[in-house]
Amino acid sequence: AGANLLGVIFAAKSKRKVSVEQARDIVDAVRKFGERSDRMEIKTNESSNKDTPLSSLVAKSRALELAARRPLVVGVFQNQSFDFIKEMVDKCGLDLVQLHGSEGMEAANSINFGVPALRVVDIELGSDGSEEEKKDRTSMDTAASILSKVTSDPIAILLDTSIKGDKHGGGGTGQTFDWTIAESIQNMGLPVIIAGGLTPDNIGDAVGNVRPWGIDVAGGVEAGPGVKDVDKLQTFIGGAKK
Repeated sequence: AGANLLGVIFAAKSKRKVSVEQARDIVDAVRKFGERSDRMEIKTNESSNKDTPLSSLVAKSRALELAARRPLVVGVFQNQSFDFIKEMVDKCGLDLVQLHGSEGMEAANSINFGVPALRVVDIELGSDGSEEEKKDRTSMDTAASILSKVTSDPIAILLDTSIKGDKHGGGGTGQTFDWTIAESIQNMGLPVIIAGGLTPDNIGDAVGNVRPWGIDVAGGVEAGPGVKDVDKLQTFIGGAKK
């Protein structure tokens, strides 16, 4: 349908969790579509002592953008052991992994898994799903705080919604966060992927107002839990690429 990255979910509690066999079948289909027989090598130069985390992440993001001209398969994990993640990378042939829990920024170093890793950063909403508890903090304050904590370990940063009190990490909330946070981060020089509550109805506003480097969707294009709706998916991607 035009996606650059296709996620397969290994998070233990996800309703979209796949088996090794299902993941392998997806990888095989994506490789056939992209006319390749092996894992895509994403060429990221090692950071030098002179590189800042920001400059390193920008360079890595551009490398990912070039590699993703052919679709890549991303394994999504949440608070799982490095050994398990590496095993899934090897067994399934994943091109990248995405860390969606409380693993920490440094956990996203490719040395841990043999492939690059996307690092999810949670944008926390209040326990009732509102942002009222942080209304005294501007989007620029939040953006600056996020930038102060990034390291050069991930290949890219993905912003997603979490709910206050969830100790396992965000994702799957079906709610959007304040997109001006993403806009502020990008204005400070870091390209980001945004997720959280995106649908065919609001993707035009997200892309038009924020111009994110990338977007991530799951529930917003489903007919039911774990079942993608082709019409919704095509409409979503069409809106994202305008």
